[in-house]
Amino acid sequence: MPPGITIAADELSAANTGFMLICSALVMLMTPALAFFYGGMVRVKSTLNMLMMSFISLGIVTILWVLYGFSIAFGTDHGSLFGWSSDYVGLSGIGLNELWDGYTIPVFVFAVFQLMFAIITPALISGALADRVKFTAWALFVALWATVVYFPVAHWVWGAGGWAFELGVIDFAGGTAVHINAGAAALGVILVIGKRVGFKKDPMRPHSLPLVMLGAGLLWFGWFGFNAGSWLGNDDGVGAMMFLNTQVATAAAMLAWLAYEKIRHGAFTTLGAASGAVAGLVAITPSGGSCSPLGAIAIGAIAGLLCAMAVGLKFKFGYDDSLDVVGVHLVGGVAGSLLVGFFATGGVQSKAQGLFYGGGFEQMGKQAAGVGAVLAYSLIASAILAFLVDKTIGMRVSEDEEVSGIDQVQHAETAYDFSGAGGGTATRSAAVPDPVQEAAKAATEKNKKVDA
Repeated sequence: MPPGITIAADELSAANTGFMLICSALVMLMTPALAFFYGGMVRVKSTLNMLMMSFISLGIVTILWVLYGFSIAFGTDHGSLFGWSSDYVGLSGIGLNELWDGYTIPVFVFAVFQLMFAIITPALISGALADRVKFTAWALFVALWATVVYFPVAHWVWGAGGWAFELGVIDFAGGTAVHINAGAAALGVILVIGKRVGFKKDPMRPHSLPLVMLGAGLLWFGWFGFNAGSWLGNDDGVGAMMFLNTQVATAAAMLAWLAYEKIRHGAFTTLGAASGAVAGLVAITPSGGSCSPLGAIAIGAIAGLLCAMAVGLKFKFGYDDSLDVVGVHLVGGVAGSLLVGFFATGGVQSKAQGLFYGGGFEQMGKQAAGVGAVLAYSLIASAILAFLVDKTIGMRVSEDEEVSGIDQVQHAETAYDFSGAGGGTATRSAAVPDPVQEAAKAATEKNKKVDA
């Protein structure tokens, strides 16, 4: 719910209510889409764990949101830092047709829309931790992080009385509250838990690029609900502009990433196309309600280039960001949030103008304050939470379990069943080796050498 223009609301709008329920469903779809996106990027032995790290957020955060999360994020302000309203605890004191203040949609609709944001944000963090985190430890971390970090930060940015909201920080749909928040958290956690076994030594290529592309396509689709729905209605054209800018910036970022890849590495990769699209989606999330389509092209292209450059920093500085959460979500979120200070036209969601439209540096200063505060708080708080979990129940699986495969160890399953890969119905002669079994033996021998 961005600061800016609001519409007069005195009765429920069936059109806006239906629109927002559809947008909520689209945002919900983004979490399974993220699971596919991340799941394709890891090695075969970690696929299910990656899927489950996203899926578990659907369960944990939903319950916490109903119990107290919505109250902390959007209840009556306390000190500009967090909210609390007893009527929102358990969502038990809300009338069926009670409208969200200033809008024509029920409180329940607003609550379920914002719930989907709360679900996907911790799921984003999981991509940085692939291959090495205990599932029970991850589930506990999600519950703690949502409570200590996400719910209060959502109040800062979107809650009435939140300090960033009152300052005038523009974050249309989650550049600070979602992407910088998740990206900084990812960095904080990986600095605590350390690198994967074989980082910078063993090949850790994506096992299924079609799965990555499927996830990216579904994310792109769901992001229209994520962004356009954040205006909480469809009466004045702002949501339509955000929809258009989402498409435009994503296209520009994908092209920019691919151009950088071709110049730097000599090829246009499918992983680069998918990552570039996500970088554009991240960057336009805070800024798309304040810029023109031409501004969206510039924001997307800048973000695509910066994120493509940033993903290599982990090798230079030695932090193991497995699936580039820091490089895409943190860098893309920072870029998109700060570029509001340049490209805000003053004629879309609010009258705030950026530097290129005669507004000087005032809005830039506000954006920088929001970016810096969320980044610092999430980084430090997330590192502390990861440290506490690690020192109590342990955050990582053992080295042997990591090498053998976290899927089998943590979930007693594997993503793919190769038992029938030989084909045919005839019984294979014992004298003729089974290629699948031989490959499995070779992998086992390699793991034994790594252990040694």
